Amino acid sequence: MTGYFRTIEDLERATYGLSGGSNIMKAALTGIHPVHDGSDAGLTGGDATLYNLVYGQKVWSMINREINALSMLPKKPWKSSGWRVLKGRSIGGNGDTFELADLDLLGGQAENAQISAIDEIAPSFANLSISPKTIAHTFELSEISQLLGGMDDGIGDIMSTYREEVGISHAEAMNKMVLTDLTANGLNAPAGSGKDYDNPERSLLSLYKIVTTYAEINAALTETPRAEDRHNIFGVSRASSGTEYLEAYVDSNSGTARNLTVNMLNTALRNLMARGGSPKVILTGYDTIQTLGELLQAQERFMGRTEVVPSHSGIKGVKGREVGFKVATYHDIPIIPTKDMPTGGSGISDILILDTDHLFLCTLKPTEYFEGGMNTKEIFGHGFLGHRGLYRTIAETMCTYVRGQGKLIDLQ
Repeated sequence: MTGYFRTIEDLERATYGLSGGSNIMKAALTGIHPVHDGSDAGLTGGDATLYNLVYGQKVWSMINREINALSMLPKKPWKSSGWRVLKGRSIGGNGDTFELADLDLLGGQAENAQISAIDEIAPSFANLSISPKTIAHTFELSEISQLLGGMDDGIGDIMSTYREEVGISHAEAMNKMVLTDLTANGLNAPAGSGKDYDNPERSLLSLYKIVTTYAEINAALTETPRAEDRHNIFGVSRASSGTEYLEAYVDSNSGTARNLTVNMLNTALRNLMARGGSPKVILTGYDTIQTLGELLQAQERFMGRTEVVPSHSGIKGVKGREVGFKVATYHDIPIIPTKDMPTGGSGISDILILDTDHLFLCTLKPTEYFEGGMNTKEIFGHGFLGHRGLYRTIAETMCTYVRGQGKLIDLQ
């Protein structure tokens, strides 16, 4: 598969051969029978590529439609490895508000003024870049264990069981990557703790590495194997000044848990909108949603409810879709719960407030499944008397406007 893809649907069709839309499991597969049509093509010695297509699509569908952080991120095809972001206005500084030391710089001119007397202005830009990350998981079992699976231990088709379970784990692992926080249980795991994270650069970029500030990450990442890399993001390094365009909104309390209040949430939303952000989704844990609901109920206020579908374009409310699910809302912003949301070590889960117009999973290759061994007659290439399967996804987390993202941490 080569070429340029305008939409994620184009990329999916090139990868999976879909003739339908995003209804992955029910779409017709080019050249072979659908997996649910009752045919045994590909299942009993027919076209072995059926596995490769169907199981890859199945996990990709899971990534896009289950309730978690990874599904919440819009999926876009990989179009470029670099982009430019506005670093500073032409005039007015680079802060949240438009500020000038001399109001004469606003541009008012005398009648028939000389062009040479008019102050020159120009915006400044920064170049950012990303590299695709390969996420892969493999499994293997012997031919004998597969043959005896339905006789001795009652599991039945062990290979089929492994496909399902490893596929689920593949999706869960990527969800964990984008939710790895800056604590000792995440990116700041101490050496020798048994939780060492020696190669975070091989994983999908965590939302916590994006939605942060120089001050927070400088104080938090004291145990990283490569301390000099702790500020690096999108090919540049955050600094105490000059990289304000990489400063997200962070409401923290220096690691000490404090009570969640409505004012905290409202202040965060107000500040993000003042920065030009447009919050599309609130990502948190079930415990924080319960706390917020009890807090609003005590004030005789209630969270709304809406039906949303994690889609390729972000969070969208779509009625009548079988993959939709009900979620709470706050100021009409969907609150997406995830069981793996970090808590910062104590208290309740953190809150990420995200503008998914500028935050997405840039995808070079959607999830694909590969299988080889005795069952596919590739015994010499495989090299063992057994079967092996592999799930692989190539993508990276990308953010084109960091200042429009925010988080609330140290909550109880």
